[in-house]
Amino acid sequence: MSVQQLNDLVLDADVLVIGGGPAGTWAALTAAGQGSKVVLVDKGYCGSSGATAPSGTGVWYVKPDEKLREEAKGSRYTLGGHLAESRWMDQVLDRTFDNMNKLATWGYPFPLDESGTPYKRGLQGPEYMKLMRKLVHKAGVKILDHSPALELLADEHGVGGATGVRTQAGGTWTVRSGAVIIATGGCAFLSKALGTNVLTGDGYLFAAEAGAELSGMEFSNAYAISPTFSSVTKTAYYRYASFYYEDGTVVEGAGSTRGRSVIARNLLQGRQVYATLDQAPEDIHHLLRVGQTNFFLPFDRLGINPFKDKFPVTLRLEGTVRGTGGIHVIDENCATIVPGLYAAGDAATREFICGGFTGGGSHNAAWAMSSGSFAGGGAAAYVKKLGEGGETRRLRGLSSTVLTHRTTGAAEALTASRTEERIQAVRDEVTPYDRNLFRTDAGLTQSLGRLDDLWKDIRGSVSTRDAGGVKAREAAAMTATARWMYRTAQVRTETRGMHKREDFPKLDGGQRYRLVTSGLDDIQVRAVDVAESIAELKEGAH
Repeated sequence: MSVQQLNDLVLDADVLVIGGGPAGTWAALTAAGQGSKVVLVDKGYCGSSGATAPSGTGVWYVKPDEKLREEAKGSRYTLGGHLAESRWMDQVLDRTFDNMNKLATWGYPFPLDESGTPYKRGLQGPEYMKLMRKLVHKAGVKILDHSPALELLADEHGVGGATGVRTQAGGTWTVRSGAVIIATGGCAFLSKALGTNVLTGDGYLFAAEAGAELSGMEFSNAYAISPTFSSVTKTAYYRYASFYYEDGTVVEGAGSTRGRSVIARNLLQGRQVYATLDQAPEDIHHLLRVGQTNFFLPFDRLGINPFKDKFPVTLRLEGTVRGTGGIHVIDENCATIVPGLYAAGDAATREFICGGFTGGGSHNAAWAMSSGSFAGGGAAAYVKKLGEGGETRRLRGLSSTVLTHRTTGAAEALTASRTEERIQAVRDEVTPYDRNLFRTDAGLTQSLGRLDDLWKDIRGSVSTRDAGGVKAREAAAMTATARWMYRTAQVRTETRGMHKREDFPKLDGGQRYRLVTSGLDDIQVRAVDVAESIAELKEGAH
């Protein structure tokens, strides 16, 4: 369908940002600050939707001291499988340091330590994102809330905007722009982890439909510890936990960093695991409550004291939200191989700064604000070089499935039912620990067979330009994401970072490279060398 056929809200901009979380708002703020006319669209409400908004997060904030920086760069290097790159870590640490200081100048209420110095290694999501929305609005950015994108627009010169749906205002929207920044977050496969139900891999699909590549998709099987009765996944707090069986016996080897597999194997065998935060010193209990208020609400409602009482835990899939895979970027401006298309935050690969493993906040939060800034600056500069003439471009939609106007009655109900079946079919392949966490070639092959059939079914379907079509596109995005994950995981015949192969349980020094994935129907995977790393400079490893 051509842009001319869409007659609802039509806007022109220099830069379109898709996604209103930290990466998207930093991107919009940076592009606007460089003189670009910016439109930001969000699936939810910019400032309150997404994984950051509802809770606190640590930040990889390190003062520019050589020793401190080297320690910070090496902190998760081995855990991430020696895939991070020193140059990228340096520029992210620099930009994060600057951005956190800007937040203080702009009025973010950092708490003070005993010496009266602002503590800048953490952010409270509600206050942080409320401030970012205010700053973006003040910068003159046009914000479209409750406006999920459906597809990118492009011509022979590259991307030129996107179209979507206004789920509350009604109708559709079209934004024609010189550049597009995808900041739609990762994919948690509707696992109900707090803040992640808008994170369904949409941006990955949009980018791939435009011809972009993905990187690190094998590192997309993150599972977080959470109480069975809660959606809050703050695994960092479980560093203070002891784990037990129902009879009080200690679960040997269970833990928040390297011991989640132990918990998973027990749960697979039908043995419930319990936790107690009994290793947290009493004098920090109040600090933990202040740092993550949402963590404690479910316990308080049930009358459970998590520092003394045992409570049942599970592992909740967070996919690429805490994995490191995402859209492959080719330069320090977070550009993709597609002209005019940029990626930031969880939508972009984080391998450059943490390899194949990351935790809850920290690196993720730093990457969001820094990559958002990089992409915003890069997109603004690209548009300036592009010059005038955008209004004459003959743009077309890139959706890999047919998009049409709204249907009614029985057809609409049938489509909705089929969409839910597809979503559940994807979840059946990616949620089980023995398929996704503990991988084997046989298991991956079986899942891919079913996922490939599901993708063929989706490819032959028709989606509507309404809320039902948004759900259908989410199902397509989750299916595509699962296929990229598993196809790439087949190629990496070793265990590295969070990628665990039961049939290849050891790290293979000969596979220290990135795996870059592309394609929709026929998925291709190629190896890309990792640039000189801190391991080579400092440790002589590999």
